[in-house]
Amino acid sequence: MASFVRISVLTWADLLAAFAMYVMMTYLTNVWNLSTTHAAGIINIWNGITPVLAIIFAFFVDEFIGNFNMLVLSSISYTVGLGLLAMSTPPVFGPCSDYKEQCIGHSQKVLFYTALPLIAVGMAGHLVSLPPFLDLQTKREGEENPQTKQGTEEGADEDTKIFWQIPGLMMVVVVLIAGGVALPYIKPWSIRFGIPAICTLVATILFLSGCCKYQRINPGGSPLKTTLRVFVVTARNISRPNPNLDQLNNEEAARLTSSLSCLNKAAIKLPEEQQSEKWKGCSLREVEETKIGIRMLPMWLTFIVIGIVLSIGNTYFLEQANHMDRKLGKIKVTIPIFLLFYTCASSISAHIYSFFTKCLPNKKYAPPVGIATGMVFSVLCCITAAKVETRRLDRIRDNGLLDKPDETIPMSIFALLPQFMLLAAVDGIGNSSINGFFRHQTPESMHKYLTFLTKGVLGLGSMASVLSVHIVGKVSERNQKPNWFQFSLNKSHLDRYYWVLAALSAANLLVYIIVALFYKYKESPDEEDEAEGGQMDQGFQEDNAKCCC
Repeated sequence: MASFVRISVLTWADLLAAFAMYVMMTYLTNVWNLSTTHAAGIINIWNGITPVLAIIFAFFVDEFIGNFNMLVLSSISYTVGLGLLAMSTPPVFGPCSDYKEQCIGHSQKVLFYTALPLIAVGMAGHLVSLPPFLDLQTKREGEENPQTKQGTEEGADEDTKIFWQIPGLMMVVVVLIAGGVALPYIKPWSIRFGIPAICTLVATILFLSGCCKYQRINPGGSPLKTTLRVFVVTARNISRPNPNLDQLNNEEAARLTSSLSCLNKAAIKLPEEQQSEKWKGCSLREVEETKIGIRMLPMWLTFIVIGIVLSIGNTYFLEQANHMDRKLGKIKVTIPIFLLFYTCASSISAHIYSFFTKCLPNKKYAPPVGIATGMVFSVLCCITAAKVETRRLDRIRDNGLLDKPDETIPMSIFALLPQFMLLAAVDGIGNSSINGFFRHQTPESMHKYLTFLTKGVLGLGSMASVLSVHIVGKVSERNQKPNWFQFSLNKSHLDRYYWVLAALSAANLLVYIIVALFYKYKESPDEEDEAEGGQMDQGFQEDNAKCCC
């Protein structure tokens, strides 16, 4: 029980911090008085770097430091980052105590831009190591509990998980209410950022208090290292001719594929005295598993556009809501309430997708169909957002608010709810489908990295959105026309940008369908021969994927 609580408090503190970080867009535009695109660029780069860091951290955890050490380092980084973020607000070290642009001095900027990467390190580290470490301790406490040893081992583990999950879920609900309802009503930003910082500090101290009692597992090596070895050995043998099957190290009887034949050089048999040197030779199975990853690249690249669309959810959508009418009867709702709606809708859509996939006669097509469905929802989301933004701009012009960006627009904030719900469907269905695609098509050794690969590719899309805004803005300036992205959202043409994203998503859907039709899928997710999965059809291989060396 004690170990479970000490580790779980990190999760609860993470949830509270997530609600505080969710409204960072409004903080940067309202307090720092940054332009919409500048603030969105900061948020999207930060949101993109975090999941990409998770892939790197997963490698270091498996190869060098283990989950416990990663949790220690990331928790300290998280705590320091949130503390610096709270101190970067004007009342703490600012030249004045007002939440205005003139009170943001050089020290505030240094503290803020130092805090963001530290928080990203903390989030990435927790994403990688918190779930497996918590699961390990729960299983250990279940084994030590005599009550759970009466039934079968599998039943005992399940009962133990349920026993611990009930109070954990209750605490999650409490944190969600506190973060989504109570925290936003706190006006001072220093306190709004300070509360998660204090909670994270307390959670880190509680976690470290049990450091001598946790069960730990030594790092067992990362499959990413195998991929790196294949490329290194191929480079060493690049001048040698392509080997035939008899010349390859194929003790595991893996099937040799014809595409990317230059990588076969990494599996050339070594003399007996050199076989123990891992960086001089690989097995054919290791080579074929690396080929799977390369063959998946065309599909993988189409997921980036989904990340671009998802990036507008906590940037431009929130800035639209920033100055809209928030009244619901006599109650004034807060912007983070949309995060609760978004999370619930995302979870529901993922479960609905999972239910319908069970009706498919062939399960191997479930992830591709789900990905296509997510892309369709992304098109619908952008079209809906464009139409709502057009209405919002009409209200602004009708009420003479073009030069009054801080005035409340007479339009309900709940007009944005449909686009948030559609975006949640993109997130829920897209994430589940991409994760399922990686799970069915990648080698079993890479399954631990599924979540990180999914979030990482969407993170690249988040960073790519900054480039898309820059390109669209430059193109819109042609023929001496005004840029679609002005300093304030009232004078911008965000609706036109949404139409561009809708067209981009539609084009990406067509590209995805073409790539998916040529992709050769595994016959069943339950197949044991992972090395044969993730192959392009032979005709596509010969024209596009065959190596020239």
